[in-house]
Parts: sequence; C-alpha cells; structure tokens
Amino acid sequence: MNQRILVTPRSLTQEPHPDVERMREQGFEIVYSTAGAMPNEQELIDLVPGCVGWLAGVEPVTPKIIEAAAALKVISRNGVGVDNLPIDMLRERGVKVMIAEGANSMGVAELTIGLIFSALRSIPHSDAGIKAGGWPRLRGAEIHGRTVGIIGCGAIGREVARMVIALGARVFAFDPARPNLDLPSSAFSYAEVDDIVAEADILSLHCPLPRDGSTFLDRGRIFSAKKGQVIVNTARARLVDEDALIEALDLGQIGSYATDVFEQEPPVSLELAAHGRVIATSHIGGFTAESVDRATRIAADNLLSVLSA
Repeated sequence: MNQRILVTPRSLTQEPHPDVERMREQGFEIVYSTAGAMPNEQELIDLVPGCVGWLAGVEPVTPKIIEAAAALKVISRNGVGVDNLPIDMLRERGVKVMIAEGANSMGVAELTIGLIFSALRSIPHSDAGIKAGGWPRLRGAEIHGRTVGIIGCGAIGREVARMVIALGARVFAFDPARPNLDLPSSAFSYAEVDDIVAEADILSLHCPLPRDGSTFLDRGRIFSAKKGQVIVNTARARLVDEDALIEALDLGQIGSYATDVFEQEPPVSLELAAHGRVIATSHIGGFTAESVDRATRIAADNLLSVLSA
C-alpha cells in the first residue's frame, strides 16, 4: 500500500497542483481535504490517520488532530507561519515541521502596498459609491513623504521597506535581529516599537505572535498611535486587540485598518470586517500564481526530502 500524504491548503485542494501530483510518481497516495474550504477539526481527525506526511495550510491544528496522526512523520507548510501548529507536541512526538521560507514574500509584500494605497486613496469607498450611483470624492494622501513603520524585517517586511522607500517614504522598522537590509540610511533606520507606533503615518505588521501569548498591538499601543494612523496587517489577526481597534476606529484615533487576516476565516462576526474604516481581503497575500507555485514546489520538496530519506 502506498504511503499517504494529506494536502489541506485551500489553494491546492481547489485545483490540484502539478508539484503535489508528482508525489504520486514517488509512490505516495495523495489525500485531499474538501476542495476550496478550510478543513475543520473533525475532518482533519478523519483524514489524518495513516498519513505519513502533511502538506498543510493555515488551518488550526489541534492536539486532538495530532493524537489521531500516529503515522505522521513530517508537516510541511506551504508558507512560513507555524502559529497554527502545536509545535511542542509535534516535537515531543518526533514530527518534523518544515516551512516554505520566502516563497510568498513578494505576493504578500505587493498586497501590502496595494492595501496602503487603498487606504490612503479610499479606493474601495470610491468604487462602492460609484457602483451605487454616487460620485464620492474623498481627499486622499500620498505615500511620498510619509513615515512608514514596519514591524518585522524578514523576507516580507524587508521587501515592503524596499518598495515604500522607492515610493519616497521614510521607514522606521523594528526587528529584534536588526538584519542589514542594505537600504539607504537617509530613508531607513531601526527604532523601538513604541516610538514607531507613536510616529508612523502607516504601520505595517510582518511579525510572528509574541512568544508569551500577549497581544502585540494592545489597547495601550493602539491609543498611543499617531492620530489617523493607517494600520496594515497581512501577518496574523491576533497581533491586534480587535475590541480596542474597533473603538479606536469609531473615534477616528485609527484612520484605517487594512487587513488580509482574521481570527476566524471567513469571519463569523462582521463587526470589524464590515466597519466603514476597514479594508478587508480574504487571506490572498500569498494567493498569486507565482507564490502558489513557489510555495508548493518548496513544500513538496521538503516532504520528499524527509519521506524519501
């Protein structure tokens, strides 16, 4: 009997990818979750028994699911985040976790720029108004000359920094490692988080969740932000205190929140997503043809490197 590999990312179940299907040639059976949908706990519990490998997306992976995965040797993410995985439990069980580092960085960075422009120029508002028969004209702002705060300077954050500097912005960034990004000192410098939050016209999040489980943009930071600040979140929903954010949006303390991520996807409550100052996209940062191809190829290669060893 062929060894089984579970495939669950929505971008890969909706339309089988050649780099996934080629694993059949290596003698593996490919098991897909429901096409185009994020699998829930019960579906994963039903599918994972007998699987030696798992090409995983952003779906929550609970301890119950791992308990059902007695044969599992490796989980290969088609991205870089592992917040959805019970890492300690996987380590204890000897399950290797691998990521597709850098695969979707360009796609997410470009979406970030799109969200910034959408917020500064009220593009969704204008589009919706015209389609409703109106002619809304809201005065916008230019990114040129603005201060952009970037939290996290990995593959995505550094690309966003490069792009906004090319557009004439000044960047203050935070990253505990302070990598050398080879950007001009006249336009880029590192700073502390609270200083960035207080000074940035635009704040873009590209970091993991704090290790201690705290909220990164808590009430204190949200209400100490520069008034009218645009916050862009293409990283993780739980980085931001949602209740405090809604209050700050209502008061105009935060000018706009542009996000590609929600705690539940699709969101059950539309209190945030439908807010007039929120621009929402449906976790499409890495959902480009190029990013999907790169991430899938890397993720499949990672699986085969473990399972064929």
